[in-house]
Amino acid sequence: MSDESQQPSALIFGARNLGRAIIEDLVRRGYAVAAVARSDSTLELTTAAGALALRADITDQASVADALRQAADAHGRVDLAVNAAAAYGGTRSGPFGGGPIAEAAPDAFESWSTAPARSAFAFLSAAGRFAVEQGGPATLVQVTGGSARRAMPGRGLWAAGAFGVRAITLAAAQELREQGIHVALLVVDAGIEPFEGAGGDPATADPRELAKAVAFLAEQGARAATHELQITPLAERWVP
Repeated sequence: MSDESQQPSALIFGARNLGRAIIEDLVRRGYAVAAVARSDSTLELTTAAGALALRADITDQASVADALRQAADAHGRVDLAVNAAAAYGGTRSGPFGGGPIAEAAPDAFESWSTAPARSAFAFLSAAGRFAVEQGGPATLVQVTGGSARRAMPGRGLWAAGAFGVRAITLAAAQELREQGIHVALLVVDAGIEPFEGAGGDPATADPRELAKAVAFLAEQGARAATHELQITPLAERWVP
């Protein structure tokens, strides 16, 4: 955080499901929150949750930078920025994860691998530059899935994008440490339960619990910085 007398501020990219849980948790904690959404319905829910609703393209550096400036103009600065947005490369082809490599369609790599890595790059590049120019401590959290840790049959293309997200995030973490910018990768090694109408499947991650993990990362001091945090429900298979 910056000045303890100032209300902490946050900008969340992605306002559905996990993003919404993060927004509501941070508002309860006293943050001034801005959030980026794409649809009118999500923008309305964001406003109802007590956040400033913004539009931006998470895969475009200039758009990310503009959202950061808008949030700072409204709240004084940005202490925490989180990329919880789902980045898709248009209409995704084939089965989830891209399917077997030998059977993948010609556009499968662009569809499954490129957008997640591009999203992480645009977010961390723009947010890192913004945080340095802003001055003072700040936290940047990039969310990804368990495929960032391992490839699985039929999901190699999805894992390629997730591996890229992990590499970009951990590189940014090393590059920005000395300037007081805390960059962290939050690995959710499970499906995330819907925010609304959840079935309570014990093998899925509760978005409200994940939101607490984001706050934990944001509120760490300079002498206890976590750069990679993995969350796996006890009912889900855990692979060390």
